[in-house]
Amino acid sequence: MANKKGKGPSSNVIAQNKKARFEYHIDEVFEAGVALSGWEVKSLRAGKAQLTDTYILIKNGEAWLLGSHITPLNTASTHELADPTRTRKLLLHRKEIAKIFSRTQDKGHTCVPLKLYWKGPLVKCELALVTGKKQHDKRATEKDRDWQRQKGRIMRDRNRD
Repeated sequence: MANKKGKGPSSNVIAQNKKARFEYHIDEVFEAGVALSGWEVKSLRAGKAQLTDTYILIKNGEAWLLGSHITPLNTASTHELADPTRTRKLLLHRKEIAKIFSRTQDKGHTCVPLKLYWKGPLVKCELALVTGKKQHDKRATEKDRDWQRQKGRIMRDRNRD
């Protein structure tokens, strides 16, 4: 029985915000539901979502996902006007929203989405409270990543001999 593409353990991830992991130190991670309309769910099933330059805003005790882009499918319904960059509501507990709001009021702290993924039939958003990295931290991250890659090559070549 052959393993089909897309059926692996990470096939539930729809979109990732790789830039956020590079730009920020992640302090705390939350899981939130996302309120979506029908055409958005269809587009997400097709994998047409982007989280680059996306952030979370807490307003009137509610969490909102701003700047996310879900490209509508050509086959989406014609009676509903599809807005790919509309503001989407995040579903969190009141205590979690209060915690995120209080932490984002501190200087240098913000909240960004890390990824969108499927949890059963539901779409979830992993968000994180983050602090910005300095330039030297980014260089250190890049240096460490390069070293890990190089170490993997060395080990792979050594095992071949």
